[in-house]
Amino acid sequence: MNGAGAREGPSDEALLTEFLKGRPDAFEALVERHARDVYHFVARFVGNAALAEDVVQETFLQVHQSARGFDRSRRFKPWLFTIAANKARDQMRSRSRKREVSVDSLFEGGDGERKSLLEILSSPADEPGETVISDEQCDTVRRIVDGMPEHLKEVLLLGYYQRMAYKEIAEVLEIPLGTVKSRLHAAVAHFAAAYRRRVGEGTE
Repeated sequence: MNGAGAREGPSDEALLTEFLKGRPDAFEALVERHARDVYHFVARFVGNAALAEDVVQETFLQVHQSARGFDRSRRFKPWLFTIAANKARDQMRSRSRKREVSVDSLFEGGDGERKSLLEILSSPADEPGETVISDEQCDTVRRIVDGMPEHLKEVLLLGYYQRMAYKEIAEVLEIPLGTVKSRLHAAVAHFAAAYRRRVGEGTE
């Protein structure tokens, strides 16, 4: 359930192996471990909380169905997020661009303390006790991210919200490492320009 840092217990890959040996509880452990992060990634990506829940279910269903074809030379998490990103893109292309459900709650505000651009981008959305940005800034960030081109939005979400390394992002998006770096820089520049247009100078 936590997206970063050391994790107790067997590795994701070990759990998948146990599932393939006939232990359904091992798959349940994988779902419990990653569902929260996948949901937050998808919800920010598609901008629709109800749709995000559907995408998460479809993602883990696909993992369940495709587990035997998993490339053992890869790590589980990038593979999982590759499936989630593909499912999210499919859903976005098949529906209206109209946002039906606000995802403001994913950018919950706090004490109004001013933060730098990178602090705003990299702040965890709803970690207990983490009061990061004001409601007004939350709304600004949400609107900017929602309006970004899809290829920039997805790399920004993976890099700053999910804190994935360049190599992991390359695996998830199935693009070269150099493209990840240039695209992430472009995404930050795009966000910065839009942020300054909306709130003026003074992000420190």
